[in-house]
Amino acid sequence: MGTAAEKGPPPPRGVPGGLPWTMWMNSTAKNHFVATIGEIVGTTMFLFFAFAGTQVANVQDNPSDGTTTNASTGFSPIKLLYIAICFGFSLMVNVWVFFRISGGLFNPAVTLALLVTGAIGKIRALCLFIAQIIGAITASALVLGIFPAPLNAVQTTLSEGTSDARGLFIEAMLTAELVFTILMLAKEKHRSTFIAPVGIGLALFISELVGVYYTGGSLNPARSIGPAIVGNKWDNKHWIYWVGPFIGVVIAVAFYKFIKVLEYEMANPGQDADDWNDPTKNPNHELRERQRDMTQRVLRSLGLDGYLNNDNDYSPEAQHEALHHEREGMQVAPDTPVPPMSGGYDEIPNSGRSARFGPRSADVASEESVPAGRRSRAGTGKGPDPFDPVARMA
Repeated sequence: MGTAAEKGPPPPRGVPGGLPWTMWMNSTAKNHFVATIGEIVGTTMFLFFAFAGTQVANVQDNPSDGTTTNASTGFSPIKLLYIAICFGFSLMVNVWVFFRISGGLFNPAVTLALLVTGAIGKIRALCLFIAQIIGAITASALVLGIFPAPLNAVQTTLSEGTSDARGLFIEAMLTAELVFTILMLAKEKHRSTFIAPVGIGLALFISELVGVYYTGGSLNPARSIGPAIVGNKWDNKHWIYWVGPFIGVVIAVAFYKFIKVLEYEMANPGQDADDWNDPTKNPNHELRERQRDMTQRVLRSLGLDGYLNNDNDYSPEAQHEALHHEREGMQVAPDTPVPPMSGGYDEIPNSGRSARFGPRSADVASEESVPAGRRSRAGTGKGPDPFDPVARMA
């Protein structure tokens, strides 16, 4: 028999599928698995506390035949407020806890919105969708098993006098509000993204205040199907709680893409005091890149390729060379400063026309002998521009 040294090291610890542990830990499959587990637990926790709060709100009513919209005692503003607070705050807390794990979506309508806008992929969206349904069923089962009241109190139905069309569009509008809030606070990254759960929870809170009386305030197909499956009680209006939220997704995503195409960031910049995400201050911002690309095309169409370097970029060296050519052609004195333009661009005088290109460069006359990384911002002496790629490399 050989010694332990002759046998060599043990084989790598395996995982399902025969992959070595290190490969599994760095795989996309593992990430999908973790996100799915997180979404199941997160959806369960969100709906458990929301459903439990609804049960507590109706604990003295014995709502054997009642639902969220029409418990046995009828409409009660206090109960309405209590239910809305439970849903809104439960969503806020659990999104804040789980958004680093799975994104904290907890809603098939939100999953669809993020899929359409490119925030998540198809496989991740499918995993989260399944997880949300499982989480809703689990939460419903826990509430049914722990609390003495029947599950009817958390089921969503249309209130008496609410037509199908009215219920459908109430669900659509309320879901549109929630989804658009998520797109602007969570998908759009900015300095206040980390407190997005507060805005998202408040969006659900205000939506529940409006919707609970008329439709039960679903805004979430998983929230409606979970109690229906566990309680084995299906309403013939259940389709409203799928079609309505998905119409809301269409409304929210359409408006979101509309303002993105129109570059909403330029309409009211600087609201977050975040220079990196401010296109008027960061020359590397996505919108500034688009502007430079459009300017390149215009310059080429006018035969002004001299403003571009060999890489078709707006480097400081290419700008300085173009400025010198302009001065020679116009017989401008070498010490004539280049007037700055607002928005981080330079304006080049040339017989009544001007060209806008590139990030704001330093004054040529006063700083052309200074290394690129030491140039001051627009000749103001404020030090290197933090957004100047040449300055960062120096």
